[in-house]
Amino acid sequence: MAYKHLNTDELTFIESYYHQNLSVKEIAKRLKRSRQTIYNVINALKTGITALEYYQEYKQRKSNCGRYRIVLPENQSAYIREKVADGWTPDTIIGRGEHPIDCSVKTLYRMFKENVFSVQSLPMKGKRKSRC
Repeated sequence: MAYKHLNTDELTFIESYYHQNLSVKEIAKRLKRSRQTIYNVINALKTGITALEYYQEYKQRKSNCGRYRIVLPENQSAYIREKVADGWTPDTIIGRGEHPIDCSVKTLYRMFKENVFSVQSLPMKGKRKSRC
């Protein structure tokens, strides 16, 4: 089961209940949350921050999670641009293995789609007629 994160409403409730001197057990029961979760927020509130500041810090820490985007070194990017200008497809560039590329074919196509490399420089294959 996935963890359901605290939202700003719940944090505000915890803050107001804390200032009303309600016990952690009672706050946890009212919000249907673990006591440890409530303790974490209350300990942060004791340091002098507000519920919204706590939420902003949480969001900042959460933004550091996840995988970083693959950025190719300049020599590999130049090699890819050169070979695409020669008429090679991304499949051919990776498949030939003449020069090591630090990504998969799927990632390379994604880079073309996200305009890291120019899509117009890819060789035209198949029909590209609009159906309008």
